[in-house]
Amino acid sequence: HSPGFAADQLQTVGWVNGVQVVEHEGGHLPFEADISSVVQGSPGSLCRITVALNNTLSPHTLPPGSIQYMADKSRYPKNYFVQNTKFDFFNYAGIHRPVVLYTTPAAYIDDITVTTISSDSLARVQYQVSVVGSTDSSLSLSLRDQEGKVVATGDGPEGELKVLNPNLWWPYLMHENPGYLYSLEVRMQAQLDGDLLEDVYTLPVGIRTVHVTSSQFLINGRPFYFHGVNKHEDADIRGKGLDWPLIVKDFNLLRWLGANSFRTSHYPYAEEIMDLCDAYGIAVIDESPGVGIKLPESFGNRSLQHHLAVMEELVRRDKNRPSVVMWSVANEPASELPPAAHYFKTLIAHTKALDPSRPVTFVTDANYALDHGAPYVDVICVNSYFSWYHDPGHLEVIPLQLTAQFENWYKTYQKPIIQSEYGADSVPGLHSDPPVMFSEEYQQAMLREYHSVLDKKRKEYVVGELIWNFADFMTNQGTTRVLGNKKGIFTRQRQPKAAAFVLRDRYWRIANESSCLPPAMTSHSLFLK
Repeated sequence: HSPGFAADQLQTVGWVNGVQVVEHEGGHLPFEADISSVVQGSPGSLCRITVALNNTLSPHTLPPGSIQYMADKSRYPKNYFVQNTKFDFFNYAGIHRPVVLYTTPAAYIDDITVTTISSDSLARVQYQVSVVGSTDSSLSLSLRDQEGKVVATGDGPEGELKVLNPNLWWPYLMHENPGYLYSLEVRMQAQLDGDLLEDVYTLPVGIRTVHVTSSQFLINGRPFYFHGVNKHEDADIRGKGLDWPLIVKDFNLLRWLGANSFRTSHYPYAEEIMDLCDAYGIAVIDESPGVGIKLPESFGNRSLQHHLAVMEELVRRDKNRPSVVMWSVANEPASELPPAAHYFKTLIAHTKALDPSRPVTFVTDANYALDHGAPYVDVICVNSYFSWYHDPGHLEVIPLQLTAQFENWYKTYQKPIIQSEYGADSVPGLHSDPPVMFSEEYQQAMLREYHSVLDKKRKEYVVGELIWNFADFMTNQGTTRVLGNKKGIFTRQRQPKAAAFVLRDRYWRIANESSCLPPAMTSHSLFLK
């Protein structure tokens, strides 16, 4: 069932016919309200739905922020204030995703949880179904393949379906038939006040497993290497608003690029985007809005309780998605601060309790020896911008510094590592020989320096690389940002820069080195298919 309200804001209040029906803290995730009692009336009568949104950020919101009042009346008008943030993307306001009005029977299917255990010959689909509104209900389940054939049946609120010779869900370029989805049809019948009520819900199901060792990330028991991107929900005209043509364009570009994955930097993406990840076989690191957690007060109990609630909402929304292979609870927090130890130990343990089937991480830019949160993650995700924010212009330092980064992290933690961000700004059409910063050639050169180290370390314990960023995006105005962040390999209008072709050649080479694909499946033929 679709959410009653879905708004991309920090605080949302909804009224129907002047009666408040819902209040929600946090953006990006769905919430709902039963409005039955306030829409009673004659058929065809009109209702007014009012939604108020507030995207003011405080030290205890996700993402955090602060309001700064300017007291100097010789420089600022009376009561002048600004919103300060510690993240590098624009803090849009408004309703960016659908607001849906829907009906249910008096008794209905409220939630379904599916986990899968599989081998090449047998899969077990474990399920739990909750019903609201009746204590006298019966449930029947049927699992259908893509041809509509019933491959397993079950009944009751929990159980296990066995599938012989299953079609597993594989990421793009890891199998010739990626993103295979079954359909789990759940039917409910319930007696209520002498009436027979019926409800039906069909859930897409992908059969796959995820495991992490000290040096590998395994999907269906096979080593998986993330060669993908970081993204933003951002484009011209719509800003952050849901835009179907743009989404389709982006997925076509991901497939053209040979990307098998992305991270939802730095917040949960729209459900429509996640649906396509399931169907296309794009593996997702699903990230909470925990970005910009820099101030000590943002690590206190008030912030932690809200963060725990946000993870509950995120897991509830995306727990059944085969594309979601790992949870990320935060991006670049001040994890070197002492309170970060308790904060992330609690947050990660809570997320694992909600969903034991997936690894959990957060993305760090802290020094390996000072990071208080890293002991609790399953995979080390590290961001670094050598020769950009550090030693700007000196490409020659990358091999030494990147190698030391990987070796220090692995020696300390013995966990697989993902290079979760790296990149350089480039102004499209700006060229320079020799390559200087902000030219397309410099962006290309930086990528190649990183790739030379990644090619060595991915044979050992590095399990992924995600470029920052897929496309240019809007940020706050500032002296280091010219119409936004220009680290995209595509422009904000989704036109390729020279770096896109460097990355495309690399990703298809990595995919073709895998023994999982038939030799005939080239980048050209597979994309056209």
